[in-house]
Amino acid sequence: MGDFWLPEAASTMAPKIDSLFTFVNVVSGILLVGVVTAMLWFMYRYRRQDPAERPSPVKESKLLEISWIVIPTILVLLVFNWGFKSFVAQKTIPDNAYEIRVQARSWGWSFEYPNGVTTDTLYVPADEPVKTTMSSQDVIHSFYVPAFRVKQDVLPNRYTSVWFEATKEGTYDLFCTEYCGRNHSEMDAEVKVVSRARFDEWLESAGTPDDIPLPELGEKLYTQQGCQGCHSLDGSDMVGPTWKGLYGKTDHQMADGSTVTADANYLRESILQSGAKVVEGYQNVMPSYASLSEREVAGLVEFIKEKSDKEVSEE
Repeated sequence: MGDFWLPEAASTMAPKIDSLFTFVNVVSGILLVGVVTAMLWFMYRYRRQDPAERPSPVKESKLLEISWIVIPTILVLLVFNWGFKSFVAQKTIPDNAYEIRVQARSWGWSFEYPNGVTTDTLYVPADEPVKTTMSSQDVIHSFYVPAFRVKQDVLPNRYTSVWFEATKEGTYDLFCTEYCGRNHSEMDAEVKVVSRARFDEWLESAGTPDDIPLPELGEKLYTQQGCQGCHSLDGSDMVGPTWKGLYGKTDHQMADGSTVTADANYLRESILQSGAKVVEGYQNVMPSYASLSEREVAGLVEFIKEKSDKEVSEE
């Protein structure tokens, strides 16, 4: 049923949601067929055959009146009880749940693990409860994994949580389902469900190696930190200025009328103190990335350099 009406079911919560969904649809279908059939029969059976025919008074039926009160009431209470139990189960987070911090921003996701590893893909162990503690850097987003049947708004200035237990290894889609701006439709990510052994192995090796080339590190951070949501690499206009041809630009116009040279020092300042110099034509909406290490900042600077063909002397 889930493969036809719904996405693949891949969590412990999915069968509970799907069974209620199926029950409501089956009962609704039966009632629809019954009502339409009765309506057509009554139209035929009690059609006027003689223009002079006068309808006879309708006699009350206590059995009928009791039936159409009691039966719908039972169905409504059944659906409520069924749904409420699933709601309580979904809101009651197990004490042994593995916690992952989720950061949402326009238009990307980042996932931080207890050991400090941060990625743009959500890795979780199979057959274990996982709790996501979520917050937003800017506007309201919504964390939605169709295969797990979980959805929770992600808000700025406060934490929200949702839990799930994945039952099938594989790769699943994660979407933002709260309209959050121009590139809302591109705010997605992957959820990779792996065995506990593979998860531990991945977690141990997921940190950024110290010997990774700086431009490669910068490219990784460009996606991981959500830079791609505001800064293009092909020259197209987005929320922030494009990185194509940015490095070495000598007449970079600021909102206060001044101009700067887009050298390494300017790029570093813009990353760590995003509001220090605001580019003309753009709003001051970029969050600070002061939590990045010096090497990570250098990686981003080198990556931006790669997207330009200019050289500039650093003073």
